[in-house]
Amino acid sequence: MHSTILVTGGAGYIGSHTLVALLEDGHRVVVLDDLSNASPAALARVGEIAGKPVQLIRGDVRDGALLDQIFAMHPIDCVLHLAGVKAVGESVANPQKYFEINTQGSLALFSAMQRAGVARAVFSSTATVYGAPEFVPLTEAAALRPESPYATSKLAVEYMLAGFARAHSWRAINLRYFNPVGAHPSGRIGEDPLGEPANLFPYIAQVAGKRRQILSIFGNDYPTADGTCERDYIHVCDLAAGHVAAVNYLLNHAMPGECPAVNLGTGQAYSVLQVLAQWQATCGFDIAHQIAPRRAGDVPSYFANPAGAQSLFGWRARQDLARMCADHWAWQQQNPHGYNAD
Repeated sequence: MHSTILVTGGAGYIGSHTLVALLEDGHRVVVLDDLSNASPAALARVGEIAGKPVQLIRGDVRDGALLDQIFAMHPIDCVLHLAGVKAVGESVANPQKYFEINTQGSLALFSAMQRAGVARAVFSSTATVYGAPEFVPLTEAAALRPESPYATSKLAVEYMLAGFARAHSWRAINLRYFNPVGAHPSGRIGEDPLGEPANLFPYIAQVAGKRRQILSIFGNDYPTADGTCERDYIHVCDLAAGHVAAVNYLLNHAMPGECPAVNLGTGQAYSVLQVLAQWQATCGFDIAHQIAPRRAGDVPSYFANPAGAQSLFGWRARQDLARMCADHWAWQQQNPHGYNAD
């Protein structure tokens, strides 16, 4: 018997792809999103892809009265908590915003869940909780050394969720993402960042699509194979499948009080130059780029050991770098101005 999942932040990049995966797996979904960094067009397109309409409740995850109303009106079996703010640089400049939205918002949500008797939750965390790693690949047992208010706010929520799980016999999981990229293969939903993209893939896509002039590669003298930084890029559809696997694990197998942290990555590190080369092969033309000085805080290599997810709930990433680039480029070509056309 399939379940009803409340997805906070469901209109965003990761949320929209996860909604498709949940609906295709037979679950019912309810979305809570304030649309501060998302478009309602994404939800309309999710409905088109999945062949089922998506119910949006527009509101703030910090609104306890609204949360109580949602839980009273809908038979929620599990909460998938994706809502939050996520720009590392902005968090350094404005830490208050990150603790208010990410940490206080999560406390409001978990408290409402407890009032309503909802005892299953998947939290969207981040691999940045590890900070600068001593060793790679990173396992879930690696030291936790968050280096920004963003990462600290996420780790605080991990601890908070684990505390609720132990105290109230919840079944919960903290998912630590590496670098989500790509788009749904239909090209109908994808990443639509506000302003200047902070991540490599959408920036390359906008240079390839002539929205931006040139890609800056920050440093080419790192101790890596080609001197540029290496990261673990994961196709957003693989990430979405990881959420469905986590939800199904909580619904069917998890023990009360359980709240493991689980990496979602591929276990493969790709350098900036490798990514650029694959993008150029995908597009069939050269993409303008230049070498720029290193950025403060960048580490040479950062990638996951994803064995924990395979062991716990049978998930592993399946898409390679070529597919990530092809799907992201298809989204960019079909939506050169993101969802604005809608």
